[in-house]
Amino acid sequence: MKIIAVIPARYEASRFPGKLMQILGEKTVIATTYQNVAETGLFDEVFVATDSEIIFKEVQQIGGNAVMTGQHETGSDRIAEAVHDLDCDIVINVQGDEPFLKKEPLKQLIEVFQDDGNREIALASLKIRLHETEEIQSPNNVKVVTDQQGFALYFSRSIIPFHREKSIDAEYFKHIGVYAFRKEALLKFANLEMTPLEKLEKIECLRYLENGMKIKMIETDFVGVGIDVPEDLEKARGILNTYKS
Repeated sequence: MKIIAVIPARYEASRFPGKLMQILGEKTVIATTYQNVAETGLFDEVFVATDSEIIFKEVQQIGGNAVMTGQHETGSDRIAEAVHDLDCDIVINVQGDEPFLKKEPLKQLIEVFQDDGNREIALASLKIRLHETEEIQSPNNVKVVTDQQGFALYFSRSIIPFHREKSIDAEYFKHIGVYAFRKEALLKFANLEMTPLEKLEKIECLRYLENGMKIKMIETDFVGVGIDVPEDLEKARGILNTYKS
């Protein structure tokens, strides 16, 4: 299988415009993300897909690969345009604002497809257990619930599941926005219209569920910071010295 990683990157993020060009240590956020993904050695190719000349030039300046795309509502739509004519089997979507993503969870996603001899799985993604009440309640953290085979039932910015029966311990999982697609599934996604729940929650993977497609969720102990708001950037700066690729 030919496996590539694509980092969708837009400059005008709604909650934190220009976040990918913020300085994290001695490099920008997008440069840190790109270099950490490339250094895993897991991929035949790594590149950034963007509609921003600022980000495009930044990636080129550090010796990275970047392609210009049109404007898109979601990262997956942007990646679909970027890989449409590429010869590849598996596409890993790494969010540009996840600079501390490590090798092991990416390897776990790839193994989903290596072990799928019958080609039953079209899409896989990551989840991590939440413990702190503030993290569980935050709408910036997308929560996910799964069935007993590990396939996603629903994603929400609200608290799911609702903890009504207090005699049972509740488990909460955060969805980490890293996706692994078969190329044909990604192209299919891009040809589907945005769905009502996707528009309502602003969560692109709901488009899959609303169209009857399955998402295999892999639990990881990955701990990082997704940079959604300025406060997240400060957290990222705080853990930078302890991060190891």
